[in-house]
Order: sequence, then C-alpha cells, then structure tokens
Amino acid sequence: MHKIARKGKLVLKDGSVYEGELYGKRNAVGEVVFTTGMSGYQETLTDPSFCDQIVVMTYPLVGNYGINPMFNQGDRCFFQGYVISELCDHPSNWTNEKSLEEFLDEQDIPTLVGVDTRAITRRLRNYGVIQGVIVPSEMPQEEVDKLLATPDVHDQVEKVTTKKIYKMGDGKFNVAVMDYGIKRNILEYLVSFGCNLTVYPAFTSAEEVLASNPDGIFLSNGPGDPKDLTEVIENIKKFLGKKPIFGICLGHQLLALANGADTYKLKFGHRGINHPVKDLVEHKVCISSQNHGYAVEEESLKKINAEVTNVSLNDGTIEGIKYLDHPTFAVQYHPEACPGPGGHEYLFERFVKMMGGQK
Repeated sequence: MHKIARKGKLVLKDGSVYEGELYGKRNAVGEVVFTTGMSGYQETLTDPSFCDQIVVMTYPLVGNYGINPMFNQGDRCFFQGYVISELCDHPSNWTNEKSLEEFLDEQDIPTLVGVDTRAITRRLRNYGVIQGVIVPSEMPQEEVDKLLATPDVHDQVEKVTTKKIYKMGDGKFNVAVMDYGIKRNILEYLVSFGCNLTVYPAFTSAEEVLASNPDGIFLSNGPGDPKDLTEVIENIKKFLGKKPIFGICLGHQLLALANGADTYKLKFGHRGINHPVKDLVEHKVCISSQNHGYAVEEESLKKINAEVTNVSLNDGTIEGIKYLDHPTFAVQYHPEACPGPGGHEYLFERFVKMMGGQK
C-alpha cells in the first residue's frame, strides 16, 4: 500500500476527526463500529453481517498472517471502510497466499492506517455508534458534511443474500437454510452434523420453502435492522409450528419479531470473539463470537410464551430464546465461531435432535 498512501481522515458525525494514512480509491460512508477480535481479520472482512459499515479493529496489528481464500466467509468484503492501527508489511504463515494490502486493494476497501483505534473505540463506547466518513485530508468541510448527511441504508440483506437456490451436503436431514448473509463456516458446520442443505435467497416465500418439505429450517445471521425486513418476518410467521426452527444472530431477532416480541438498537453493539454467554438451561458459560447491533427487548417477551435460555455476562442482554408453543429456538451469537472459540456444538446437536435424530 505504500505506493498509493496519502493523508486521510476518519470524521465522525459528532465532529471528531482521526487522521492517518489513507489507502484506496474511493470515499467511505457508513456507520462506524468496532470489533475486539485479536485474530480472524479475514473472516471478519468477509462476514456479510458487516455490510455497509466502517469497521475499526481494536487489536493494534492486522495482517500478520496474510490472506488465504479458504478462510473467506462470504464471496467478497462488504465493508464500507476499514480502520486499523498498524498494517503488517511482511505477513508470515504457511497458509499465506497474498498480503492483506493486496486483498483490500482488490476488494476496493478504503483503509485508514496509523490511527489510535482504541481512542475511537472509547468514543464509540461512550457515545454510541455513529455515522462517519473516510476521506482524503484535504477534502473541504462542506463536502464532508454532505457525505455525513447521506441517508441510512436499509437494503443490506438484499445485497448479501444468495441470488439463487443452491445445495450442500448429503446428510440424513433436509434443512432449508434462509440466507440473510450467512457465513460459509455455518453451512459447513450444519453439513458436519448430518444435514443436507438447500440454501434459499432471503426473500423466498414461505410457501416455496415449505413445499420442499424440509425436516428443519435454519435462519441465518445477517446485517442491518431486523425491523426493515417486514416481508421476511411475515414469511417466518408461516414457518412457526410447521417445522423445527433454529435461528442465529439476525435470524434470532427476526424470530422474536415474528413471534410478537420487540427488538431495539444497542448503544455500540457486540462485535468480537471473546464475549461470555451464560446458558441458563445447560448451566454453563461459553465464550462466543458475536457481530450484532440489535437485541431482543426482554420486557416484550412477557406477552408471548417464550423462555430466555442464554444471557450476556457483559451487559445482561438476551442471547438465546426458546419458544414454548412450537419447536423453535435461537441464539444471538455465531455458534460456529469462525473466527472464535468452540464449545457451541451442543446447539447444532439440539437442532438435529429436534428433527428426530442424533448426530
């Protein structure tokens, strides 16, 4: 990236400015969020749940083990922009096929380097996530203000979902996967637990999905505000009680809305691979991989027949729900943990058991 480095800045809507070295050909405009993972930058970069966001890495050195396509979680990077403290010049790992620098250039991701990312993180934790831009340092304030006034986007799921139905695996259980921005490793996890997958675009009608008579339905992770997806919520309502359902992340939030509960936006979200979650049913604590900016409102669960099964030990927010009127459950985090720690296999085993079998 040294060839095209120039002075750049991250400007937040509250007027905060963070200057650094700018790489990339375009400006970035989006919600600025931070993630605390110490590794897994490639999986983070290719996680569709980050669609249209400017992502700040709290860990200071990024790119030290390079890039390999086998770690990609989506078909490309959907970031608006990337903010890091130090970019590794010479990655070293036996799987390395290209540098992070080359990857970011190929993916056309504006990147600001040499910034105090922990100072940005403290600001976001104190004041909440906020709209921001990454632009050249010399850009006049009037132009910056115009970019900051860009309307919020609401079509992220449409951007990241598969455009056509496809299949994976040859297991015993036929699972319909609703792709709201699914990560590759989640699909591979389901296959490893004996599932034969049919992956559907996000807005496929419930009638079409149910006509294939699946043994179970999986609702994936994805980006954006769940309340934007009214068509998807109506489809999920038609799934309830028809088949066993397992939802994660955005799928968890959509299930709550479909069942009559409510969701709200978190101050700065949960993004990282070190979030402790307590399972109230299994009586254990797991460290989880998370990437979400919304949560289910606990008070709203009182009007429906549901049970909280998992809670965050950081802030007490709901991390899992079991619905008592039909075979349905969901968790807020990414149980396949890519990147992140294991220990969540029991959730997939629970889903298989609901479909009538053991792994």
